[in-house]
Amino acid sequence: MPSGPERAGVPFNSQAYGEEVAAILALDGSGERLMPLAMGKCSSDEARRLIARRSARKLFPQARAPEAALSGLYLYFSCLDEAHETTQAIETADGSYWHGILHRQEPDAGNASYWFRRVGRHAIFPELRRAAHQIAERYPQLGVRIADPWDPSAFVDLCELARRSPGSELEKMAQEIQRAEWQLLFHYCASPPSA
Repeated sequence: MPSGPERAGVPFNSQAYGEEVAAILALDGSGERLMPLAMGKCSSDEARRLIARRSARKLFPQARAPEAALSGLYLYFSCLDEAHETTQAIETADGSYWHGILHRQEPDAGNASYWFRRVGRHAIFPELRRAAHQIAERYPQLGVRIADPWDPSAFVDLCELARRSPGSELEKMAQEIQRAEWQLLFHYCASPPSA
């Protein structure tokens, strides 16, 4: 039961990652949460507790990158300390990507850009670019153009601008793009390598 394909071309089904992960995600939007552009407090202490009691391999036994998926799960709930601790130990493009998102939300634009440079060209970029373009098209009055190919540093700049206008259409658009980014990267990390 994918949700949201008409929304941004990003179908997301929390059940695809197992009952336990789906139950955790259900504590705050089932993977559809619009995360803040600037990190606040953890949105669910219950989620933090449930995630902490299981290892990455137990939560994501078939995953391409279980530790990276775990970091993404913490990040989804804005559990900054846990996400940072988990991400620090992942020396892959996926780990650098989560690290970049974390610092973008901190907000620390310079540090975020550093981590995004370490990512290089990620496999989700083409799909993310398509989703971001679809989202931006719903806000023509903003005149935002999405780079082709996807440019994570340009998105850092957009988020910096958007977070200075709380409640604006620009903030909502940036949050929707960020949600699509989270969904795509989480799916990439949490799915089996053949998916």
